[in-house]
Amino acid sequence: MILSCNSCGKKFVVPDNAITVSGRMVQCGSCGNKWRQYPLNEIKKTPVTSKPKKTISKSQPVQPTIQKPKKTKKNIVKKPREISLYSPEYLAKKHGIKINDTRPVKATNKIEKEKISFGFYNSLIVFIFLVIAFSRILYFSQNFIISYLPASEYYLNYFFESIRNIFEIWKSLVTNH
Repeated sequence: MILSCNSCGKKFVVPDNAITVSGRMVQCGSCGNKWRQYPLNEIKKTPVTSKPKKTISKSQPVQPTIQKPKKTKKNIVKKPREISLYSPEYLAKKHGIKINDTRPVKATNKIEKEKISFGFYNSLIVFIFLVIAFSRILYFSQNFIISYLPASEYYLNYFFESIRNIFEIWKSLVTNH
C-alpha cells in the first residue's frame, strides 16, 4: 500500500496488513505530520474468463488532521552508578587526576601558616566600636578641645547633634515596629 502525506505530499510504502479496518495513526518521516490512516479500498482484479465485476468503492471521508498535545515524559528513576565519580580510579582514568600524588610539598613560611582571616563581620564590629569610642572621647574632652581650638565648637556641636538625631531615628524605628 502506498500512502502519501497530506502536508508535504511525500509517498511511503506500507505493508497491506499494517493498516487495519479501524485505522491506524501514522506519521510522516519527512515533515512529522500525524494523521489517522484507514485502509484504501482498491478494485480487486478478477480472472479474465468471466465478466469483470464492477465494485464500487466508497471513498473514506477525508478527516482533518488533529494534532494532539505532546505527552510529557515520565520521570524514569536512574540506576545508581556502579563506580563512584570521586574514586581515585575513576578520576585517574577519566580526568587524569592522581589523588596519591608524590610531588614534593613546597615549604611554606611560618607567616603563611599562621595567617588568620579577620572576616567582614568582625571588621564591622571593630569599626562600630572604634566610632563609638572616638565619639565618647570627643564628648568627654569637648571642653578641653574648645578651650584650645575655639573654632571647633561649631563642628563639635554639629557632630553631637547629628549623633542625637540618628539615635532618635533609631529609637522611633524600634518602638514603632
